[in-house]
Amino acid sequence: MNLDQLKKLAAEKRSIPGIYNYCDRWCERCPQTSRCLNFSISEEEFSNPEMRDIRNEAFWNKLSEILKETMEVLRESAKEWGIELETSDAMADIEELRMKDAAAKNHLLYRAAKRYSELVEDWFRGRETLFFETVAAAREGVSLDEAVEVIQWYQYFICAKVMRAVRGGVEEEKEGCDGFPSDSDGSAKIALIAIDRSIAAWAVVQHYITDGDQAVSDVIAFLDSLRQAVEETFPNARSFIRPGFDRIDP
Repeated sequence: MNLDQLKKLAAEKRSIPGIYNYCDRWCERCPQTSRCLNFSISEEEFSNPEMRDIRNEAFWNKLSEILKETMEVLRESAKEWGIELETSDAMADIEELRMKDAAAKNHLLYRAAKRYSELVEDWFRGRETLFFETVAAAREGVSLDEAVEVIQWYQYFICAKVMRAVRGGVEEEKEGCDGFPSDSDGSAKIALIAIDRSIAAWAVVQHYITDGDQAVSDVIAFLDSLRQAVEETFPNARSFIRPGFDRIDP
């Protein structure tokens, strides 16, 4: 895809601006893929099965090509707005970003979200045999398979979005409100949605695992505490309107 094709794709009226910023990246289950620029680019560029395989050199070559094209669009747009991207302050900006990342990673919310990822990993690793025997027995109902898929999809996603929300909150506190919807609230909202779905999925697992496994209850309790902490830290997150997904109540 060349620069002109990329611009044409971005200009299509069916695309909802920014819809990909606050989604859960689960395109296979998303009803809005036809209106998402990220999905359209992915389908256009990675239609060949070899292009979708991260073990294949063709995938990385194509990814590099897309990055170059994206940078061209970014530089051209910056010039139109009178912004000079290549400045002597670049190194200072990079150092500031590193400091913000370090501050976000040291935040209690991020550490708690990261701990949840580790709890999930530990639980599955310690019960692999029992779990897959249970899945085989319950396969006709599909519910357990679905629950596991949900848990593992959001296992690291929650941590990543909490990180973005915390980091955004630090930046917004420092730079002040610019009149636009808060990115930290948007990131916190999709993290909360992922937490809600994960708690529901763990409840399904708890129904099937009948050996009195206290660890499932512990994970659910931990996740619920994380949910409450995120809601307290970002009180406006639930009311954030995600483009293409949420509607404003009349």
